[in-house]
Amino acid sequence: MSFIVRSVRHAIAPLTRTRPFRRIAPVALPPLERGLRLVSGGRLQVSGLLVPSLVLHSIGARTGIERDTSLMYTPDGAGNAIVAATSFAREKHPAWSYNLMANPNAAITVRGHRQQVRATLLTKEERESMWRRIEKQWPGYRSYERESGRTVRLFRLEPFGDCGELPPSSTPSQVS
Repeated sequence: MSFIVRSVRHAIAPLTRTRPFRRIAPVALPPLERGLRLVSGGRLQVSGLLVPSLVLHSIGARTGIERDTSLMYTPDGAGNAIVAATSFAREKHPAWSYNLMANPNAAITVRGHRQQVRATLLTKEERESMWRRIEKQWPGYRSYERESGRTVRLFRLEPFGDCGELPPSSTPSQVS
């Protein structure tokens, strides 16, 4: 990871844990993400400027309608993506996590490349090592779990079919 990206992350990460950010981000970031995705043909995301990011295409648990959600992900070192259902430290789990629990077959788009994935909720035993990996990528991210008062759901998104591994991240942030 480049010195510049690492420095910017360490400067911005504490701001993302503030109450004002947690209040504004859920309202402001989704339209920004959609706009940048639209003008870039799905190749860029606001969050993708600092961390590996993807768009999750899940099927609504109640509606059956495809829902798109921009998320940060952490490579697990085995070609899969780990996503954390933090929901900006809100008390309730985000809708996309319920969608994955109801229908684990989904799709993701990474840098304009769409592929099918199967979501698996991480076991209690897997959680600690994945949280360490996530926090290596984004310092203090687990504070959302502590502040929400709930156990944040962590999912492994495993590509299946003929798509192979996730494409390389658009940021110099591969976590080893």
